[in-house]
Amino acid sequence: MRHLFSGKLAKLIFFPVAVSILISCGAPEEKTSNTSATLDAAESSTDFLSSWQDGPKNKIMDWVKSTTTEGSTDFIPEKDRIAVFDNDGTLWSEQPYYFQLAFAIDEVKRLAPENPDWEKDPSLNALIKGDMAGFMAGGEKALLKAVAVTHSEMTVDEFDARVKNWIKTATHPKTGKHYNEMIFQPMLELLQYLRANGFKTFIVSGGGIDFMRAWTEEAYGIPPYQVVGSQFGLSYVDTTASPELIKIPELVFLDDKGEKPVGIYRNIGKRPVFAGGNSDGDYQMLQYTSTGDGARFGLIVHHTDSVREVAYDRESHIGQLNKGLDDAAKYNWLIVDMAKDWKVIYPYELK
Repeated sequence: MRHLFSGKLAKLIFFPVAVSILISCGAPEEKTSNTSATLDAAESSTDFLSSWQDGPKNKIMDWVKSTTTEGSTDFIPEKDRIAVFDNDGTLWSEQPYYFQLAFAIDEVKRLAPENPDWEKDPSLNALIKGDMAGFMAGGEKALLKAVAVTHSEMTVDEFDARVKNWIKTATHPKTGKHYNEMIFQPMLELLQYLRANGFKTFIVSGGGIDFMRAWTEEAYGIPPYQVVGSQFGLSYVDTTASPELIKIPELVFLDDKGEKPVGIYRNIGKRPVFAGGNSDGDYQMLQYTSTGDGARFGLIVHHTDSVREVAYDRESHIGQLNKGLDDAAKYNWLIVDMAKDWKVIYPYELK
């Protein structure tokens, strides 16, 4: 067992976002709002993929038709219609830094009055004062400290409540939108279209499983038990009142790259027939899906839209995409060009 905030996890999640945090000039400002993204726009449309251009839309619909029509050589029984999707960069935005890190930063600032000892810690004190340059000067130790004090030593119910409150109030530093408004409308439509045709949709992400489970059902229609993610330590405490699960700072399972197929097997128990991702962190999940028997579908969301979202791929500090682009033809993966293939990016564009 590894410590939650050491080595591999730090390099994967936190160091790549350091520069972008400084560029963004601070953590997202919290605002109170009742606005939240829903599936209403997709549900009200008779065309499930109305935000897609005809090219990729037809490829998806043709595949679904061939795999759900009895008598077809590509027919997949409903019990085997498993579809898996990465979250960050695939179902919602991930720039300028992962949204779970934004949560940690906001929580440090919110909880500071209750924890006066934090002012004695140089990195946390810098963060509390809004000195992002000073905070980042603390390097790995500072970043991991911020996450440690906001993700552990509390019950799972308390953490769930904190995430739900944050997702309703915090806003993105560039768009000013709530984070649950920055989910991708075309992907919402795809999730619903697949479910309407007998597919079960799962999230398989490197993000924390507890963090995602707090809001994925409302945002995507994916219930907590269909979320696979990185898992942190838990301790069962049997009290006289009510037993509790307490979050502790240990990394039990890091759901990224080659570990994604492992997580799929352990949590789902079947090889998927449809997989969607956006980076090389999803490569093995797409490969595992695509090399199974029978009809398979792999999809990569390529961030090409510098106007409506952010354009990045091979040289990006997060969401880097190299092998996926190079091997897409080999595995017959559909590369979705956000700038060309999506009529809208976010649900709020439809309002």
